[in-house]
Amino acid sequence: MSDMTMDDLGIRVHLDLPYEEAIERVTAALKEEGFGILTHVDVKDTLKQKLGVDFRRYAILGACNPPLAHRAFATEVEIGLLLPCNVIVYEDDDGQGSEVSIIDPISMLGMGGINPKLAPVGHEAAERLRRVRADLERI
Repeated sequence: MSDMTMDDLGIRVHLDLPYEEAIERVTAALKEEGFGILTHVDVKDTLKQKLGVDFRRYAILGACNPPLAHRAFATEVEIGLLLPCNVIVYEDDDGQGSEVSIIDPISMLGMGGINPKLAPVGHEAAERLRRVRADLERI
């Protein structure tokens, strides 16, 4: 059993922006680092439709940098289990701001003895995603 916690998995930042604007800014910051959004899961809507329950506005964005993904697939075909990189954006508790958390590729690749040849791809992805956070922190 691992001692890893959820706090170890993410690169986090709080934005003093409403949810919709936060989604736009996160998407733009990711694009600046070569990431596109492959999937956008609206958790609030999904929970309402499937379970009839209310939840805060919350999105799971599946971000992908095609050149990095290609390098990863060429190194380890099973890496698709860990891709795309998930980014979550959700309303903070008072609904005035937003929380953003981006998967840390280094932590993700460290799970379960992943192919060590993936380390350079993971480090480059982590550097790019940390620059995304830095960009968001300037808002």
